[in-house]
Amino acid sequence: MLAQTSQTEMKGRLVIITAPSGAGKTTIVKSLMESDLPLDFSVSACTRDRRSGEIEGVDYYFIGSEEFKKKIEKSEFVEYEEVYQGSFYGTLKEELQRLWNEDKAVLFDIDVLGALNLKKQYQGQALTIFIQPPTLNTLIERLTQRNTESEESLKKRITKASLELTYKDKFDKVVLNDNLEKACQEAYDLVKEFLN
Repeated sequence: MLAQTSQTEMKGRLVIITAPSGAGKTTIVKSLMESDLPLDFSVSACTRDRRSGEIEGVDYYFIGSEEFKKKIEKSEFVEYEEVYQGSFYGTLKEELQRLWNEDKAVLFDIDVLGALNLKKQYQGQALTIFIQPPTLNTLIERLTQRNTESEESLKKRITKASLELTYKDKFDKVVLNDNLEKACQEAYDLVKEFLN
């Protein structure tokens, strides 16, 4: 169990997990959510289509492109990114406030540029962890095995992942995911230390 972290200390705290697509960040985030840490997940908004099994308000807030752009104009996002052409992802300000009002630290599973934007805004309030795959080839293998992408979409993801790997040194900590159980434990230990 987490040692004496007062609830008021959680207000304003952010734990940001980032990685190229396919590095295992979502699995590591799920393990953190299932732990005893006082975290709650920040649900991002996106304009992409819902995938099979995804739930509105749990996996993402699915918003049409026009509505998303209106929210940008109204400054309703803490951060947002056009991750792929015409495909927007972002964090709504009301989502952070909702979680802080519940006296939780906010946990993010977010793309690399979004993570850098949040880090810049929240500096000392945030812990940023970059999940690194063992090799680029391992990452390509994982993305290919998903069978969720067209060939063109897969090429875009691989190109983006190659670029994102060059940003790893801009984050507070890097966790190598060459053994999932070990990577989950390392992430847990880093977050626990930060929240204490």
